[in-house]
Amino acid sequence: MEPATIRIRKQLDREVKQLTLDISYVLGSEYKKLTFSDFLSNKMLLVRVIRHGIPYSFFNLIQDFTPFSEKDWSNLLDMSTKSLQRYKSDARVFKPIHAEKIIEMAEVTEIGVEVFGDMEKFRQWLHTPNFALGKMPPIDLLADSYGKDLVISELNRINHGIFA
Repeated sequence: MEPATIRIRKQLDREVKQLTLDISYVLGSEYKKLTFSDFLSNKMLLVRVIRHGIPYSFFNLIQDFTPFSEKDWSNLLDMSTKSLQRYKSDARVFKPIHAEKIIEMAEVTEIGVEVFGDMEKFRQWLHTPNFALGKMPPIDLLADSYGKDLVISELNRINHGIFA
C-alpha cells in the first residue's frame, strides 16, 4: 500500500473511533478497537452512523481516501461544488441521504483497491468504458444504488477471475 494511503487509513481509523463515541452505547467498549475496515463491514453500525449523520471532517478523510475528484463528489451527492465548500467552511454534518452515499463510495473504494491492489489502477478502471457494464465507465453508474451494486458485482467478478 502507498505511504499516503497508509497515512489516510490511520486517520480514518482515528476518525471512526471519534465518530462512534457518539453511539458507543451500541458497541460498548468494542469501539476502542474499531478500524475503518471494521466500520465498513459492520452494517448495523453503518446504519446508526448514517442516521446520525457524518461530520465534514470524516467526509474530508473519505474524500482523500477515494479516487473521486471534487466534481465527482458533487455529482455523486447531487449538490453543487459551492454547496460542498459550504459544508467545509461551516463544519456541517451531512444529512443521512448524503452520509449514505459517502459511506457507499468508501465501500466501493475499499473493494476496488482490494481487487486492483493500487488506487491508480482502480481509478483508471473507474473511468474506462466497461463491456460488462453496458460499455459505460463504472464511475457513471455510481450515482444511484442500483448502479453501485452493478459496479460492486463487477469488481467481485474480477476478483474471482470471472470476466464478461
